[in-house]
Amino acid sequence: MLLTTPVISSLKHQYPDAEIDVLLYQDTIPILSENSEINALYGIAGRKSGAINKACNFIKLLLKLRKNKYDLVVNLADQWMVSLLVRAIPAEMKISHQFNHRNTQYWRNSFTHLSVPEGEHVVMNNLSVLEPLEIKELKTHLTMSYTEQDWKNIDQKLLELGVHSSYVVIQPTARQMFKCWDDEKFSEVIDALQSRGYQVVLTSGPSKEDIECINNIASGCKVKPITELAGKTSFPELGALIAHAALFIGVDSAPMHIAAAVKTPIVCLFGATNYVFWRPWSDNAELFWAGDYEPMPPRDELDRSKKYLSIIPASDVIKATEKLLPMNIRSMMKRY
Repeated sequence: MLLTTPVISSLKHQYPDAEIDVLLYQDTIPILSENSEINALYGIAGRKSGAINKACNFIKLLLKLRKNKYDLVVNLADQWMVSLLVRAIPAEMKISHQFNHRNTQYWRNSFTHLSVPEGEHVVMNNLSVLEPLEIKELKTHLTMSYTEQDWKNIDQKLLELGVHSSYVVIQPTARQMFKCWDDEKFSEVIDALQSRGYQVVLTSGPSKEDIECINNIASGCKVKPITELAGKTSFPELGALIAHAALFIGVDSAPMHIAAAVKTPIVCLFGATNYVFWRPWSDNAELFWAGDYEPMPPRDELDRSKKYLSIIPASDVIKATEKLLPMNIRSMMKRY
């Protein structure tokens, strides 16, 4: 969802008086909750919801959206039920990408305009959906919004935890194993950072597996990093935390894109995924791809239980932190 914000910004710039509503999964609403360019957020039930709950949610949403009398519908999703929803929403113009796996007459007839997805990065790929509108000035920046209170909350917690100077945020967890790095290598990187005077804050999701990963990494460090915020921040608070960090280190996950949006320097690690398409949208990032160390399997042969990132040595990541941090430590010291 964060990577759709350039589309929202481009529409708002082109049509400054327009009210822009966003339909997204319920659990991703917090990512865009503080975005001032959005008028309203509507949540659709996720995959983990039961069939009855999904059906009720869909009907309620449909009734709400029909009442809003939209002039324009912009679709970035490829799920089949999108076509059902779009057909039921009155709008003069309905635009979408033409997805290869949705090449049916029913899908095509659900929209007034279809465009072929273009762009090697997901941000430009998303923006290409606007081609029928002939917008002359596309906005390509990501937007991760948080309030002043979000930062005050985080800042107070950091002070209580003894963080008084430049700190580094590390998010080691991802939803899928093939996107993860070795815990002991994260510990090695943390030891190197803390030996140079940087405090390290570990973040993660709230799941039991994520917290176990955080604790395992911390237990392998010579000096325990800050773990008390792991799984306990809202998305806007996480955005504030990362925005004020000297550096972000992580794997292919949402916090990596948050770091790009708030312009924090990034060291990121990719495994058997399309790193060109999903790389951080930033010009201040050091990217490691496991495919530079050994051949990666094609997508249809991917073993989702394997840690492909294990081939990346901790020493290379440590060198990347040394390259990025000297350029940023002075500017981050102004926090106090």
